[in-house]
Amino acid sequence: MTYPSLPLAAPGTTPVRVLTVAGSDSGGGAGIQADLRTFAMLGLHGCVAITAVTVQNSTGVTEFAEIDPTIVAAQMRSVVSDIGVSAAKTGMLASAPIITAIADAAVDLGIGRDGAIPLVVDPVSASMHGDPLLAADAFGALTTQLFPLATVVTPNLDEVRLLTGIDVVDDATQRAAAVALHAMGPRWALVKGGHLRGSDLSPDLLYDGTDFHQFPAPRINTPHDHGAGDTLAAAIVGALGHGYSVPDAVAFAKRWVTRGLAAAYPLGAGHGPVNPLWRLAPSTP
Repeated sequence: MTYPSLPLAAPGTTPVRVLTVAGSDSGGGAGIQADLRTFAMLGLHGCVAITAVTVQNSTGVTEFAEIDPTIVAAQMRSVVSDIGVSAAKTGMLASAPIITAIADAAVDLGIGRDGAIPLVVDPVSASMHGDPLLAADAFGALTTQLFPLATVVTPNLDEVRLLTGIDVVDDATQRAAAVALHAMGPRWALVKGGHLRGSDLSPDLLYDGTDFHQFPAPRINTPHDHGAGDTLAAAIVGALGHGYSVPDAVAFAKRWVTRGLAAAYPLGAGHGPVNPLWRLAPSTP
């Protein structure tokens, strides 16, 4: 297996800065916690705008509290105006007013497809246990306000079904889903295949309106995959922040999350997290 990495800043110099706009996972498996783990292990400085605080552990989400939309946007403006970021991502957004506030701030700050800062939109709608993390009436705001700003969107197959009505079961339906997602406005649409359980591979498909790019990887046999989507999107952000093209960033992130799945560990009574801490092993190249 290859060992993916990004260039590290020299000691005492400022590393590439990136931003995650997402919810907090009290169990530490997903959300901003997963994003910041990946950012740190890739040598990035991670900034955050917290959208919600969840009450969850390895077995599920029991409740969450939304952050005031004006505070979400203010976090973004504060970070970008002072520290600056080279790329950004969104995760759990909770509600339509939060999405609107994020979209407005992104436009003002030059984040998104028409700005200088690439934006990865991970359209988190439910936890891996099926607990809802996005209000039912917020899908319209997500697809009409945020998708058109996205450099790339990264839904899993459950989210694809909610967004497009397409049940991805094979290559043909995966391509149809990518076309449908791209029509919603992002520059690139990535249809992840990690939930395609009947396949021996975990095939991801990237589409820009013209060309399809395939990213197959061996399926890692582990029940501990909490935060896989967050980790993939965060790694894409890191690579984009270093100036990678979108296909190269996705290829890098695919290798990163596959390595993290191979090192995943049990936690609590439920699902353990994808593990980027393998980078700390003394024998790691």
